[in-house]
Amino acid sequence: MTATVPSTGHANLVALGTIVRREVNRILRIWGQTLVPPAITMTLYFLIFGGLIGSRIGDMGGYSYMQFIVPGLVMMSVIQNSYGNIASSFFGAKFGRHIEELLVSPMPNWVILAGYVAGAVLRGLMVGGIVMVIALLFTDVRIAHPLITLSTVLLGATIFALAGFLNAVYAKKFDDIAIVPTFILTPLTYFGGVFYSITLLPGWAQTATHANPIFYMVNAFRYGLLGTSDVPLWIAYALMLGFIAVLASFSLWLLGRGTGMRS
Repeated sequence: MTATVPSTGHANLVALGTIVRREVNRILRIWGQTLVPPAITMTLYFLIFGGLIGSRIGDMGGYSYMQFIVPGLVMMSVIQNSYGNIASSFFGAKFGRHIEELLVSPMPNWVILAGYVAGAVLRGLMVGGIVMVIALLFTDVRIAHPLITLSTVLLGATIFALAGFLNAVYAKKFDDIAIVPTFILTPLTYFGGVFYSITLLPGWAQTATHANPIFYMVNAFRYGLLGTSDVPLWIAYALMLGFIAVLASFSLWLLGRGTGMRS
């Protein structure tokens, strides 16, 4: 009796599913580190900025300040957790030297990259969903444009998952993983329109903010939830798709070369 040889496509799907399942199991196994801290942090943001400070600010863009900051806080949590998940997971695979087993396996590089990125995106979505539920405890949240909301959060999570992958590739020690989130990602997030409308800024600051990619993601997501945005939607989508194309191509090129992964 002749054994059935699985097709290449089926084998790739099995490999992809295996990597994603391992990533999800890792997230759920250490849920106290991956899911609980963001929930606590965002609750404090809602209490302090939305409740205490927001009551003094009043309306912004025709919405209560609490409603206004919900999209930004959700997107901020998605970005940070998508980035952090793949940066720590892939670097851990490098540190444990089992990434070399994936590189010498028959699976193509795009499967390896897609598996890790999908795991990071799923963590971002989990945390984003938790933050959205927390937001419902403080204010009324209605999704004005569901497709725009979902597509924006998926694109944003993918972008920063790919960015986290690049961080993990070039990191030589665990401390290197914290440098980019601390000195680049956090400032870009806070100056990305999470807590304010760009119309409140002076001219030079508005110009500088337009150079911040997170600003476009936050506003596209805000349009999906509230129906209002400080930038045209098509520009935000074009920027996000362009970032994904560039980052994915660069990541696959690094995987092909084995940069930072082969001793």
